Amino acid sequence: MPLYRRVPKRGFTSRSREKIEIINVEKLDCFKDGSIVNHEHLIEKGLLKSQDSLIKILGSGDLKKKLNVKAHSFSDGAARKIRDAGGTTEVI
Repeated sequence: MPLYRRVPKRGFTSRSREKIEIINVEKLDCFKDGSIVNHEHLIEKGLLKSQDSLIKILGSGDLKKKLNVKAHSFSDGAARKIRDAGGTTEVI
């Protein structure tokens, strides 16, 4: 039997793959009204696990507070809900 059939097969994992952590809009309600929500504040509240990960905000749930949110990407629904509550979104 040839060597390539005897050697175990393993998958490929890219080293340059970026980790994206997802946060829903409903979890942002734990911040005070009018506050700035960025990477450092999300780690302090325990919503992010890694310092190096990218942040994506999704639109599940409701937001009742005016927040200034800075993240790497937003879904259309999340951006709309943040703006409807009187806040702003900023892509970093």
